Amino acid sequence: MKAKIKYRLFFAMLAATGAVVICMFVIMQWSIGRGFLSYVNTMERDRFERLEQVLEQAYQVNGGWQFLRDDPSAWPRLVDATLPREGGEPERMGRRHGRPPGADFADMTSQKLPPRLGNRFESRVMLLDADRRQIAGPPVKQDQVEFKKISTNGRTVGYLGLRPRQRLTDTHQLLFVKKQKLALGMVAAVMLLISAAISLPLANRLVLPIRRLAASMHRLASGEFQTRVDVGPEDELGQLARDFNTLALSLENNERARRRWVADISHELRTPLSILRGEIEAIQDGVRQAGPDSMRSLHGEVMHLSRLVEDLYQISLYDVGALKYRKESVDLKELLEDALESFAGEFRQKGIELAAQLSEAGRFGAFADPDRLNQLFSNLLDNSLKYTDAGGELSVGLERRGPVAVIEFADTAPGVAPEDLDHIFDRLFRVESSRNRALGGAGLGLAICKNIVEAHEGAIAALPAPKGGVLIRIELPLTGSRT
Repeated sequence: MKAKIKYRLFFAMLAATGAVVICMFVIMQWSIGRGFLSYVNTMERDRFERLEQVLEQAYQVNGGWQFLRDDPSAWPRLVDATLPREGGEPERMGRRHGRPPGADFADMTSQKLPPRLGNRFESRVMLLDADRRQIAGPPVKQDQVEFKKISTNGRTVGYLGLRPRQRLTDTHQLLFVKKQKLALGMVAAVMLLISAAISLPLANRLVLPIRRLAASMHRLASGEFQTRVDVGPEDELGQLARDFNTLALSLENNERARRRWVADISHELRTPLSILRGEIEAIQDGVRQAGPDSMRSLHGEVMHLSRLVEDLYQISLYDVGALKYRKESVDLKELLEDALESFAGEFRQKGIELAAQLSEAGRFGAFADPDRLNQLFSNLLDNSLKYTDAGGELSVGLERRGPVAVIEFADTAPGVAPEDLDHIFDRLFRVESSRNRALGGAGLGLAICKNIVEAHEGAIAALPAPKGGVLIRIELPLTGSRT
């Protein structure tokens, strides 16, 4: 079983904090040791400089270094004189346990020193004469010693050397450093505990919106498309919540449209089938005779059903991207004139005046599918023929506006309410008050028109007509757009 994201986030934050604390602990441990050693060496350099001054004075008083060779205890006294004095005579080496002054130094020069004594100041300082011959101090390799000239009256009389301390060996110094490192370790441990105490609720708080979003996503996947989540702050999670709500709204609208589509299709198909069934059963029962009138009625319903199925087929092809267009160079004006001529007789028969106002500005060349454009114009003309009252008028206009051709179909009453104009191109949408099923429409013609126009990179819109009907405006590109 995989760890939850809350715990993974918690361990990630804890690991990052732990890595920082450990690095800080290691660096501080090293810094404390090196820093204290540097401090001790600095203190010894101060003492080293004081010893230089003492030796210069001793040289001048005694007239040379012979007094150090004659009196072995003189060297330790001189070194001892550089000790800092605080409220009295400092304790001198060799005075404990009744040992005479210089006894410890005598031991240092005569035998191998233990590590504890070998790192003391007295065991690391030495004196050479002007010829670099050792006068005093323990035997030390001179390549490990830092020397400083001792001069009197501008003449070099000797060299004072000090071997720098490489590590701490004094018990008190080591104890001090150990306490500091222990305190630093305790601080690091406390920081880790505090980090753990803060990381867990913080991880839980950060994961809470994700958990809510995951629960909402699960409900959405189960079909609850009305599910929404709180947007929250303006960050990545907030943006994700907004996208989720947008997705849920789209799925809800699509589901609502799908249900309405299924219901409308069922209703549209049921109507002609019910009529056909009634006609056939009436003939079978002898209520009606199987004559030319009944055959004409049956043929009309079959044609109605055939047109409906064909429209549904065209819509489905467009949805799956299988509706093919064979585009070529055409003249929009010629196509529109041919469509108007084919419908002129039907408009005269119904008593509707067909007025064409086509621009004389030359040829309206376009790269388009002539069959689809003929279908577009025929659908619009048929729509006006069905839904315009007898004695009305349909005005068809064509003009050039820059790189596009504008085609307008404006009929007379009855019109469409302004709130319904935005839905007039929706599938199976029909204004029941005037443009009803009795006239033979299924609400798919204008949807097909919209698909054809968009496939030609154009635009189509429905507006109120000046004479009370509906104005359909189409804009098609006139340049050679090849898509």
